[in-house]
Amino acid sequence: MKTFKEYLHSVDACAAAIEWAGDKPIEQVVTECHRGDWLLWLAKKCGVELQPLTLAKGHCANTVRHLMSDERSVKAVDVAIAFGEGRATRDELDAATAAAYAAAYAATDAAAATDAAAYADAATYADAYVAAAYAAAAAAASAAAAAAAGAYTAADICRKYIGDLIIQKVNSITKPLNQ
Repeated sequence: MKTFKEYLHSVDACAAAIEWAGDKPIEQVVTECHRGDWLLWLAKKCGVELQPLTLAKGHCANTVRHLMSDERSVKAVDVAIAFGEGRATRDELDAATAAAYAAAYAATDAAAATDAAAYADAATYADAYVAAAYAAAAAAASAAAAAAAGAYTAADICRKYIGDLIIQKVNSITKPLNQ
């Protein structure tokens, strides 16, 4: 059956991710990956369900909550986490997404739009790749502060909430059924 590297090629992973992963098995990739955006992207590609994926995205976005100045953005993060925990409906998630988009578009300068809403929007948006891009930007902006405070990084958050699911899904795709 496919190796993990072959799988990455088949789902059009970026060259940097393929090079970094090399011949590592999926278990090692999930354990050692330093890029939360890569793990979120991989989770989406391999079919991790929306609820746990949204929980991971919500917690990633929550790491930059202090950058959010619009209450709609903060609420979107809270709803994403609640949805991931089974305490909010898909309709509530969709409404929070729409509100976060409105916050982003209402911001008058580009920096305010990014800081105020894009991160929260990423937590609720159903496309994990877009969420990963926002979360990665957020993580890069606050990585030094998070490390100094001993806080979870986006990759740590992804490992906690969806790491095992990624491993299970990828193994079900890449390993023969009889092994």
